[in-house]
Amino acid sequence: MRVCHLIDSEPDVLGVQVNKDIIDIAKALEVFPKEHVSKTVSGFINGGPQAIQALNSYIKELPISDNQPYVLKETECEFGPAVPNPSKIICVGLNYRRHADETGAAYPEVPILFNKFNNTLTGHNQEIAIPNVTEQLDYEVELAVVIGQKAKNVSEDDALDYVLGYSTANDLSARDLQMKTPQWLLGKTCDDFSPIGPYLVTADEVEDPQSISLRTTVNQEVRQDSNTSDMIFSCKEIISYISKHFTLEPGDIILTGTPEGVVLGLPEDERVYLKPGDTVTVEIEKVGTLTNTFVEEK
Repeated sequence: MRVCHLIDSEPDVLGVQVNKDIIDIAKALEVFPKEHVSKTVSGFINGGPQAIQALNSYIKELPISDNQPYVLKETECEFGPAVPNPSKIICVGLNYRRHADETGAAYPEVPILFNKFNNTLTGHNQEIAIPNVTEQLDYEVELAVVIGQKAKNVSEDDALDYVLGYSTANDLSARDLQMKTPQWLLGKTCDDFSPIGPYLVTADEVEDPQSISLRTTVNQEVRQDSNTSDMIFSCKEIISYISKHFTLEPGDIILTGTPEGVVLGLPEDERVYLKPGDTVTVEIEKVGTLTNTFVEEK
């Protein structure tokens, strides 16, 4: 199942992709009410397996045709971040071998963790203002893991059972701010620096998260083209490792690192960072394609 966050007259509206259409669940429930079906993304995320089952059953029963007020075309939709209000956004640095190679960094012995905040969240096709305080804004396509149930001290063997689904994310990074201090936080947490979506794809649709391709284009020019098989620490290793240190909650987002091809990995005289007018598309096989255009900060 592929769900999304629709920006509508109500907050946090749940959408579901069916074929090439988007079903606005809030509007559908007005016409065809049914108990135990959430109309919000947050309700769906927090509802566990029962919420997935209830929504699946509802969609199968729902009349779907172009004349229904709850059936939308993707081009008609305004998307918010696929996960609207996570309690935590946890990121893994230097988690691809060839990305570490291109930046001259040693492979980490344990996952390098840092965090982002909810102010960084935005959605597909939303404009992103480049902060005036940076001249070195970089892109990073990343597979986002979304937790579906409380996880503490879970084993690697069981870790993927705690995953609700996956999404496509762009871990935007202001390199000049990031490198000012040993802590990366400043360069990672400017407004709208974590676009994610458009879809949250439930885990059953991604059989093996360690064997899917990732791609970034800037103004239609390919910049990153890799595969999650190059990860140093797999998704299950990351989830297990984090859960041994603190509890993961439903809706928590884990950004699992970026592959080679970032601007920072180029020779210094060849680095051309993002500028107003650029359009960046990050794409992950089986998960989705996320596009944002960059504008000047006012």
